[in-house]
Amino acid sequence: MEIITNNNLDVILASNSLVMVDFWASWCGPCRVLSPTVDEVAGEMEGKAVVAKCNVDDADEVAMQYSIRNIPTLLFFKDGQVAARMVGVVSKEDILAQLEALL
Repeated sequence: MEIITNNNLDVILASNSLVMVDFWASWCGPCRVLSPTVDEVAGEMEGKAVVAKCNVDDADEVAMQYSIRNIPTLLFFKDGQVAARMVGVVSKEDILAQLEALL
């Protein structure tokens, strides 16, 4: 699993055609609920898509750049552009369906 910082998102987006980024924070209860699901998705999508996490407290510039106002938020990037967004705790099935639709 990739960890997004203020300095590496562009590199990750440029080198992968499909990237999902989980925007979260350690103090966020719903983020802790969603985290194991994101980890499972990362395992299932290995080789098809990159799954990354972005702690909004550590990478505030990235969070601001993509107007992250609520967490958890999942952003789906296709060819470097935001292709979809999910906010809140969502099901593994919904996340996998979104990723499959973008493949």
